[in-house]
Amino acid sequence: MTRPSAAPGTTGPGAPDRFGTGPAATSDQPAPGPGPAPDADAGARVGPTAPVPGGPAKHRASAPEDDRLEQVLESLRRHIRDLEFADGLPGAEEGRTLQADVLAQLSDYVLPRVRRSDIPLLIAVAGSTGAGKSTLVNSLVGEQVTTTGVRRPTTNSPVLACNPADVDWFSEASFIPSLPRVRQQGLAMPGKDGMLVLAATEAMPRGVALLDTPDVDSAVAAHHEFAAKFLDAADLWMFVTTSTRYADARVWEFLQVARDRDTSLAVVLSRVPRRGRRQLLDHFGAMLEANGLGAAARFAIPETDQIRGERFTSNVADHIRGYLADVAGEAEQRDRVTRRTFIGVIDSFRSRVPGLARQVEAQIETGRTFATAVDDSYATARHRIETGLGDGSLLRGSLMARWQEVAAGGELARSLRLRGKRARRARRAEQAERSQRVSALERAVRDALEALVVSACERASDEIEQRWREVPGGGDLAVKALNQPGTGLLAQQIRQEITEWQREVAEMTTASGATKRSVARFVTFDHDIVALVLIIDLLGYERSRSGGGAHAADPSGPSPQRLLKGLFGAQSLRSIGASAREDLRRRVLGLLDRERVPFDNALASAGIPSEDSAVQLYQATYNLEITR
Repeated sequence: MTRPSAAPGTTGPGAPDRFGTGPAATSDQPAPGPGPAPDADAGARVGPTAPVPGGPAKHRASAPEDDRLEQVLESLRRHIRDLEFADGLPGAEEGRTLQADVLAQLSDYVLPRVRRSDIPLLIAVAGSTGAGKSTLVNSLVGEQVTTTGVRRPTTNSPVLACNPADVDWFSEASFIPSLPRVRQQGLAMPGKDGMLVLAATEAMPRGVALLDTPDVDSAVAAHHEFAAKFLDAADLWMFVTTSTRYADARVWEFLQVARDRDTSLAVVLSRVPRRGRRQLLDHFGAMLEANGLGAAARFAIPETDQIRGERFTSNVADHIRGYLADVAGEAEQRDRVTRRTFIGVIDSFRSRVPGLARQVEAQIETGRTFATAVDDSYATARHRIETGLGDGSLLRGSLMARWQEVAAGGELARSLRLRGKRARRARRAEQAERSQRVSALERAVRDALEALVVSACERASDEIEQRWREVPGGGDLAVKALNQPGTGLLAQQIRQEITEWQREVAEMTTASGATKRSVARFVTFDHDIVALVLIIDLLGYERSRSGGGAHAADPSGPSPQRLLKGLFGAQSLRSIGASAREDLRRRVLGLLDRERVPFDNALASAGIPSEDSAVQLYQATYNLEITR
């Protein structure tokens, strides 16, 4: 890429126009203000430019401040790399795009340039479909390294031309490690989609590489994603578009990225017709100015058929070749180009990393919304159950009917017998022939408690599902929670817990013993039946009676509490009742905790960022600012 002699039709030293002819400059930005427009077909480089904004010199790995910068950048990369986003929830798509973008530029561009000072200058040639990028690259190199053709898009794999001495730098170990590549042997041939072709040639000077990227406006989405990946790793962007495509939205999306990052940029308008040339160049220049890109180096390539062997045969691209020769060959100019792009990328992290943090915060807030829905719904369920267990509301319907049948049928009285051998024999006989009414009462107790817990849990589940579905993506997460293995077993688990609880209550009445003031010193009794009496009392019999239940009008109805006090005494009864009530509460609330597990698991496995993820990103951005 040696600098050519002056092309025919150019003038001597002097101020050129924005897209006109003139001498090669020594910087990557044009002088301010437009000049006269000559009629020559071949465009030329713009003239001398203002200096690039100041900043740190190219980083040297040996400097202590660079060691600190590398540590800060590594910390930032680690925080970004470790981020997770929940699929389908607000912030996921935007967050992953930003994450991949910043992470790739940190890994592929920033950190390598902090660690090493001898990295080849990478010039990425990008642009519109059919703009002639491959022809231009071949012409700039001086031999065919990439293929062109009538099929669009032509470049289905990027081609990187460099000196053989630099080719190892662009191997998988150093340059975009995740990208597969192949070394070109002999005649230039395209690689497979998604593969980088390395074309080592002595025509390229050492320390500079030229990259032919896929079309940024290709119909194949992977092509412009590919182009963006390489632009993020380049020191200088050379953007090529045509006289018919330069106003396309996709073109300006990429140009505005260069503007926002203050990337060293050159723009080439190709296939410029002779007729209307001045108006076309003026319009494109006005668009560049309006979009904040007026400082970009500009070139024009005329519409020409002077192409042979997939490169220009005349001096059509000499002005561009001379510009790149200046950039690659002059240390000061090269340092300006690389420094400007490097500083621009670092500056862009001031907005890009906080932008990523905001997407993280959006996901964290969504996770809080989901978690709050679970907490609120099961807190309400807990309150409903705890209230229902003691307010007497269960003592209605079937349960009350079964209780009245037992009380009126004499089972309670017959369960009490004077102590002695005869009494024990009678008790064994009666236990063998347990009344169906007592069994029915036991089932009614289990059914009532089961209905209370199932109803509360189902309402909680429905409330959670409804609130989750109000958030985009929450419906899928709710379905995931409700379809987890083990769901739907609540009724079976409740029956098991209630049966075990009834057995525990019976054992409590056996172990309590008799007090001096209790009748239990003189009688023996059926502990299962007495346990049922205790359960009826614990479920709020007295409350239900004072509140006017179905049995309140029957003053002759037995009082469970009176019977229990007679058997155990008031103090012992309070102790038994408190233990039984706490055991029931523990079992039921344990079921509640198990019922919410699928929702908690769904949230835990969704990939929602941790609460401190955004804070770490903000802190890492601050650390970068004070370390620069």
